[in-house]
Amino acid sequence: MSVTLRYSSDLATSDPQHNPVLIVGQVKNLAKITFDQVKRKLEPRVTEETFAAAVAGLHPSPTDSCPLWLNNATVAALPTKCSRHNTPSRSHALTKVVKSCFSGGDEYVVIVCEKSDVFASGCAIARALPLFNSKSSNSNSKRSVTVEFLLVGTDSDVSLSDSDIECLSVVASAIRLTARIVDAPCADMHTDAFLDEVRKVGTELNIIPTIIQGEALREKGLGGIYGVGKAAIHEPALAVLSHTPEGATKSIAWVGKGIVYDTGGLCIKAKTSMLGMKRDCGGAAAMLGAFYAAVKLGFTENLHCVLCLAENAVGPNAVRPDDILKLYSGRTVEINNTDAEGRLVLGDGVAYADKDLKAGIIVDMATLTGAQGVATGRYHAGVVTNSEEWEGVLVKAGQNSGDLTHPLPYSPELHFSEFASALADMKNSVADRSNCQVSCAGLFIASHLGFDYPGIWIHVDMASPAHSGERATGYGVALMTTLFGKASKNSLLQYNAPAQSCDGIDGQENSAKKIRLN
Repeated sequence: MSVTLRYSSDLATSDPQHNPVLIVGQVKNLAKITFDQVKRKLEPRVTEETFAAAVAGLHPSPTDSCPLWLNNATVAALPTKCSRHNTPSRSHALTKVVKSCFSGGDEYVVIVCEKSDVFASGCAIARALPLFNSKSSNSNSKRSVTVEFLLVGTDSDVSLSDSDIECLSVVASAIRLTARIVDAPCADMHTDAFLDEVRKVGTELNIIPTIIQGEALREKGLGGIYGVGKAAIHEPALAVLSHTPEGATKSIAWVGKGIVYDTGGLCIKAKTSMLGMKRDCGGAAAMLGAFYAAVKLGFTENLHCVLCLAENAVGPNAVRPDDILKLYSGRTVEINNTDAEGRLVLGDGVAYADKDLKAGIIVDMATLTGAQGVATGRYHAGVVTNSEEWEGVLVKAGQNSGDLTHPLPYSPELHFSEFASALADMKNSVADRSNCQVSCAGLFIASHLGFDYPGIWIHVDMASPAHSGERATGYGVALMTTLFGKASKNSLLQYNAPAQSCDGIDGQENSAKKIRLN
């Protein structure tokens, strides 16, 4: 069943008998509203006394819900407690609550929250409504879910504007696009199909992508992407979308790992660990979705989306352990593990962003290591960056957006020696997997910029947050649009962006020039 997702700043009049409704929020926020504010969603089925008794009876542990009229009208409470490393919006709990309360048909979700939680809450609903479905029983019928906001507390005196609603709609579409790409099997979402998605986004944004594919990669010197993907039926590719608005003074590149399937290569994965490797394109899918949303909502600086696409397949042409690849940086890599392929394609991607695009801020995002889930868990992506300031801003952006992040050590002098090679500039996998493996993987990527790179480099390893169970989450879209929200014309993204100042370096004109995004 196809589901249309809509957002609204006002509560429309509806009858639970025909349009199921869920009213959800933190208990402290639900206690601030009156029946008069929500009766248009509940009457004539629910009385004021029933609603008041239901709200008073909510005791979340961690969540709670109470039916108001059959299963068609429900009030639900989000967790009361929130630690400093969680998002104040409780967006992860919101996604779960909403999914459990869907009734089918055209229905409404009323979110009672402060304005600071609007963006993350809206994104949480988008994660609850994935697009990809290959069930034979999937009907062609359509239904809609309308999300309405009832603001309380700070800044509640002004309702959401049309611009705010547009922001939620565009970012939600981008999240669902990202999740659809990640959920699709490689038979459908191979490199050529991914390139079709890139072209569709380019057409909508009036941008012609630059695509380097197949043998052209080898000729260009992009040995990492070419080496990883050359054994597959569908050729590897580097795809670049560039937004260059008039008056821009900064150049920013978002680089995504797009391994459409990862068998592990000749160092083939076990049957249980290979399952789900269609999701290894999560970083590229997120960057594509985030780029679409950022540009659609009016990004004011030069923004480049660099997607490194390949299938790590097994075949006669597959790269072998002991092979030595030359990446776009000019550095050579001795292959000691063909299953450490993501860093090879990203090494090319960041070098391209530096050399060809002159980016002063480079963010790479990837489902890079299984160790990330051990280091920072299922909800927090691991962050490695050469900037202490941006490290803090990333944490705040994660809390504001619901796409949580947590810092990992940045110590090249301690960890990069794990890649020492007697024959090449480096190996592609660590000698000691117990020595800060997630940071090491990020440092491999950074080495292809050079540790003396004068700009800002940020690595986001989101292997675990990219999915929840068997479904993709669309992780990364909300994070990136929030992180760079101060460079957007959209008022809600500006409001949601971290307030801290971030000093960086504009590599486009002067590598010593300081820049500010807010």
